[in-house]
Amino acid sequence: MWREAVSTGATVPGGVRPMTWRDWIDPTRVGWLRLLLGFVPAALIAWVAEAPALAQFALASLAIIPLAGLIGEATEALAFHLGPGIGGLLNATFGNAAELIIALFALFRGLDDVVKASLTGSILGNLLLVMGASVFAGGLRFPIQRFEKTAAGAAATLMVLAAVGMVIPAIFHRLVSPSAVVAEHKLSLTVSVVLILAYVLNLVFSLVTHKNLYNPRDEDPETTLHPGVEWGRRKSTIILIVATALVALMSEVLVAAVEEASRTVGLTQVFVGVIVVAIVGNAAEHSTAVLMALKDKMDLSVGIALGSASQIALFVTPLLVLVSYARLEPMDLLFTPMEVLAIILAVIVARMVAEDGESNWLEGAMLLMVYVVLGLAFFFLPESAGRDPIPPKAASMERAHGGQ
Repeated sequence: MWREAVSTGATVPGGVRPMTWRDWIDPTRVGWLRLLLGFVPAALIAWVAEAPALAQFALASLAIIPLAGLIGEATEALAFHLGPGIGGLLNATFGNAAELIIALFALFRGLDDVVKASLTGSILGNLLLVMGASVFAGGLRFPIQRFEKTAAGAAATLMVLAAVGMVIPAIFHRLVSPSAVVAEHKLSLTVSVVLILAYVLNLVFSLVTHKNLYNPRDEDPETTLHPGVEWGRRKSTIILIVATALVALMSEVLVAAVEEASRTVGLTQVFVGVIVVAIVGNAAEHSTAVLMALKDKMDLSVGIALGSASQIALFVTPLLVLVSYARLEPMDLLFTPMEVLAIILAVIVARMVAEDGESNWLEGAMLLMVYVVLGLAFFFLPESAGRDPIPPKAASMERAHGGQ
């Protein structure tokens, strides 16, 4: 009976369900998520003691993982208590809070390359790594898994729009003269507004007009929510505020150490941003998507992957462009050719998997292989590849125009 309970997740006499192997990859249980909270004070001690940059970077990265998970749990709890409308808006707002906070600190340190690389990495990670790992893991248990193809198709189409928003500034940059910096910033600004508008329309689609596609009637709500729903409103709010503040502090430590840490290990800042920083900000969310796939809840799993990628591309990225106007030199949407190409390929492959509403383990393996190939490309990519510094004359011209 005990062995059967372990394999099925059922309770045993006494009402206590034994831990299964799936519980240890579930970030909302007593597994690795809570244990990693010990890295928060360790990172603070390393920061105060002025430890080597590599140690600060590693400890801060490990500390952000459980904090991001707590933000997700607190958001889910508030969503449960406040209802589907406000709850959906909260999930949409805080879904990528850790990535946004890390990017904001890097932005105001002038590390635009790290910001763009981390955004690229988040999109690639969600479309290829998260979705690939989920489809592969779920496919090993279930020969064919099905999900709502209309919702997945809408999210995939939004990613096509996001790819267009990255391609056009890159093409424009190649067509105009190096002195057209002001025009490039104006283009980036207007494209950012269009992308945010698309994100707002997506919220209306998913939360109002077609919310039934994102909340299947046969889904058991008790199995889809985090255990954090046991938290009350006050406790959830306090945890959300404290976790967000600690993520901000850890982000300051991480961003301050990223340059020296990358030089110490011989990695480019682009690779660190695309792979390391992106995985750090999404680790808890990644494991949740895989766990849902193992439970044959592919609507949730695919929704996490595509929804998070859409939020990064259509909300976080253009928001950072708008916020950057608080600096002397605003950030543009000019990504490197490698970053643009990687996102286009990721969108194409992810759309091919999502368009039929079915998945199997082979499709998951293909997504993971594409991610590995792109990761290798960024690993061997030289530091300066694709970056076009602003010529002195163009920079002085922009300052003379007041950045307009």
